[in-house]
Amino acid sequence: MRLDRYIFFEWLKVFLLSLLAIVGILMLEAIQNELQDLLRFGATWREVLQYYAILTPGFLPLVLPISLMVSVLFVLGQFHRHQEIVAMRACGLSLWRITRTIWLAGAVLAISLFELNGRITPWSIEQSRTIYDNLRFASELIEVEEEDVGLIYNLTFINHSDNRMWFINRFNEYNYRAYGLTVSELGPTGVEERRVVANEGYYEPHRAHWVFLRGRTFDFDPATGDPIRSLGFDSQVLEGYYEDPELMKFLEKRPKDLSFNELSQILSSLDPDQDPRVAAYAVQYYGMLMNPLSCLIVVGLAIPFAVAGVRTNPMVGVSKAMGLFLAYYVLAQVSHLMGGGLLSPFAAAAIPNLVALAAALWFHYRATRPA
Repeated sequence: MRLDRYIFFEWLKVFLLSLLAIVGILMLEAIQNELQDLLRFGATWREVLQYYAILTPGFLPLVLPISLMVSVLFVLGQFHRHQEIVAMRACGLSLWRITRTIWLAGAVLAISLFELNGRITPWSIEQSRTIYDNLRFASELIEVEEEDVGLIYNLTFINHSDNRMWFINRFNEYNYRAYGLTVSELGPTGVEERRVVANEGYYEPHRAHWVFLRGRTFDFDPATGDPIRSLGFDSQVLEGYYEDPELMKFLEKRPKDLSFNELSQILSSLDPDQDPRVAAYAVQYYGMLMNPLSCLIVVGLAIPFAVAGVRTNPMVGVSKAMGLFLAYYVLAQVSHLMGGGLLSPFAAAAIPNLVALAAALWFHYRATRPA
């Protein structure tokens, strides 16, 4: 038990230092990218500190596996270089017995990473984005009218289940009003049967419907597509139109900029098989579900190679481990690019992790076999 404590605390010291160092680097990058904008928006130093404090937990899913990899390679490499691993094995201890506290730490970090992805990181991403946007809107309100603040242009959305196509010329993130709306309802054969056009509109989430203002409806012959009737209106409630503009906004952002909850909302509303744009979000979603496995992969690859270097140069084994981590990263990137095409989104996220986990278990098995 004393040996377990010794190994654990030696690893923990390096892990915490690595964690702080890498978080610090990412924080410096965030400060360089966003601090000037925050100050230009008129943010106080208290608001700036609050923003970065809330942003910090969002780094952890990326940082934890990297810090774990660095700490395991460094600590076991040090043990190996000082002949401590040789001494432990000479006492009859197996590699598993020597490293079991590190495996336990990897398992705990994997569970923690799953919890982070599900709860803390979404809160961090969404709240920091809200703070940033509110500061930006307040700054823009000084110079322009409310209807020109926080505009997203050319917002498009296709509801395949109800055969509706949306086009919004401008969507205002500040007051959640849409300007220049066109919604086309298609028949079973894909022919347009009805079109609603409005100068302005807004969504009522508690009733799950849209209200269109100052517009016109057009009815078309399903057989020929010729216009049949046109009626104008000042205000019209569209009860069946439940498409949430928040979901439309998500599709305008990069998958890596969305939280797990936002990705889940996209996949619960849209089918990747029907909308090609959704595939990238599905790959990111399943990738976040698989992400906790990276902690076990890191431990499984780091341990065999950190203790397997030649006596005069233990860095040989460390270099091999780093090469395998690089191969794992490249495989993950290639697999993600193939998601929604040659591979399903789930397979694109699962294959790199399962291949790397199998490789890690194999190398660990080889390292524990009697010579």
